[in-house]
Amino acid sequence: MFVLQGPALTRRRKPGAALALLVAVAIGATVLVKLVTQGGPAATGCRVSAGSTSYRLDPEQAANATTVAAVGKRLGLPDHAVTIALAAALQESKLRNLDHGDLDSLGIFQQRPSQGWGTASQVMVPRYAAAAFYGRLAIVAGWQDMAVTDAAQAVQRSAGPDAYARWEPEARLLAQAVTGEVAAGLSNRPAASLPAAMDQELGSAPLGVNVAPARGWTVASWLVGHARQYGIASVAFAGRRWTPGGGTWKADPRAAPSAVQVT
Repeated sequence: MFVLQGPALTRRRKPGAALALLVAVAIGATVLVKLVTQGGPAATGCRVSAGSTSYRLDPEQAANATTVAAVGKRLGLPDHAVTIALAAALQESKLRNLDHGDLDSLGIFQQRPSQGWGTASQVMVPRYAAAAFYGRLAIVAGWQDMAVTDAAQAVQRSAGPDAYARWEPEARLLAQAVTGEVAAGLSNRPAASLPAAMDQELGSAPLGVNVAPARGWTVASWLVGHARQYGIASVAFAGRRWTPGGGTWKADPRAAPSAVQVT
């Protein structure tokens, strides 16, 4: 199912690790199939594929995965290191940059400032968090020959030391796609256009025509919430205007009193 190259072919496993790996592969395969079937052929987001196996990531997950890979390769580390890092991030946060966690854990690796990983603001920057992870991995003796779950645990020191094993198949496939082992392994289906998305989620959501105040603020709030995704520069309604740079609604005599406007 997976093509293993380089260090992945020579890693030594602890006694009994083979059985654990078989279980992990079975679980991972189930996870991959579930992710593919949930997305469906028309799903948006990124598709990771190698051979006949594929699954989907949303834009945030894809951005974080490619950042983790890019940092690892910039540091001159082998693909096995990227696989370890991705398995850790999948287990800790599902590749999401979380601003919360157990105790003071934060970010894609759920790193704890109190444990010397950096400041809270630093570990919330994916490229910093990835570099910090690789920095600690590099000082683990023999990590190049460790199983993915053992190496990840040596860095993370999790209360569930075997938890990373379930993500090893997915992490391997993802690492192959984002490090160039597999050509064209990561693809993206763009989100629907703004008008189409508004129709799908808001129903009839006319812009530039008079609407009731509650309806207008519903539409305006939706546009603010999706501003980054659709590159919205401003939203205006009821004599006020919001812009990403300003961050708040401000009085604007050019804003129509009863019509939602977007640029």
